[in-house]
Amino acid sequence: MTQHRDPAIRVTAMPADTNAYGDIFGGWLLSVMDSAAGLTAARRAKGRAVTVAMDGMVFHQPVKVGDEVSVYTEIERVGRTSLTIGVEAWRRERTGEEAMKVTEAKFTFVAIDDNGHPRPVDG
Repeated sequence: MTQHRDPAIRVTAMPADTNAYGDIFGGWLLSVMDSAAGLTAARRAKGRAVTVAMDGMVFHQPVKVGDEVSVYTEIERVGRTSLTIGVEAWRRERTGEEAMKVTEAKFTFVAIDDNGHPRPVDG
């Protein structure tokens, strides 16, 4: 994955996204990444898809209030009812040009029907 393509989501980290110490809360970033992967999964599955798993994350860089966070996704595997999506989060200081990778993870989604049952991704 590369940061030189369009992100699935781009947001600005705000003061409301901080933990008790004033740092951007890791759960906020996880939520943004899950949302980006969910958009990609729904588009590929042509309907509802739900998160069923995520591999562990390691934070390489902190995210600070005011940073622009860009999340990039790439479909890595498509099964009969599931998709695995690689996700990377990058940060850029509000007044800077250099982007730095913050973290990455793999999210697994299952396509579901209106009753919440797995359905074929291509169906």
